[in-house]
Amino acid sequence: MKKYNRILLKLSGESLMGNKSYGIDESRLNRYASQIKNIASMGVEIGIVIGGGNIFRGLAGAAQGIDRVKGDQMGMLATVINSLALQSALHATGTKASVLTAIRMEPVGEYYNKWLAIERMQQGQVVIIAGGTGNPFFTTDTASVLRGIETEADVMLKGTRVDGIYTADPEKDPSAVKFDEITFDEIYARGLKVMDLTAITLCRDNHLPLIVFDMDTDGNLEKVLNGEKTGTLVHE
Repeated sequence: MKKYNRILLKLSGESLMGNKSYGIDESRLNRYASQIKNIASMGVEIGIVIGGGNIFRGLAGAAQGIDRVKGDQMGMLATVINSLALQSALHATGTKASVLTAIRMEPVGEYYNKWLAIERMQQGQVVIIAGGTGNPFFTTDTASVLRGIETEADVMLKGTRVDGIYTADPEKDPSAVKFDEITFDEIYARGLKVMDLTAITLCRDNHLPLIVFDMDTDGNLEKVLNGEKTGTLVHE
């Protein structure tokens, strides 16, 4: 039995690289598509936001002298590339998917609005929302929370390469301890780098629970939807 009826899934652009140093690992992309197909077949309504860090990051560009606004716009376009790739991979599995963009760019994708996104979800399509918020200075984490709130998702799922939230970075500190549950206020107090503070505040103030889990392990997404103890639950 699925625990959530409508979700917003945030995927990392960096995770799409797989074992590559840049771009999209087709094997990783197809594994993601397979996991998403499985939960779509359960009747879950799915919205997805993907980052663009495997192609371009606005902050990294700004550090190299690119104007910050232009750099963030380049990052938004990187998310569109990733979204189109995921749409194609989903179509290959027989799963219907639409790409909606925060910036007008028909026929690449339709212009995003809340009601169109919800209508497509209710029709059984996976809705991939690209282009961030459409504005510079906002991360795709913030964009994903915003879209989750707008589309009235039951929960936001952040798929990463780590199996939850720890007291420190487990890839750097072997003594780091995992949280099964944590509050948004505890994340503030501990200074944990789960998402940027704008995204965390939006989640907390709009009562959107967050689950951080390992998307790179096949089957984990379905476990989360079935209510199994996977990852870390963040709540008020």
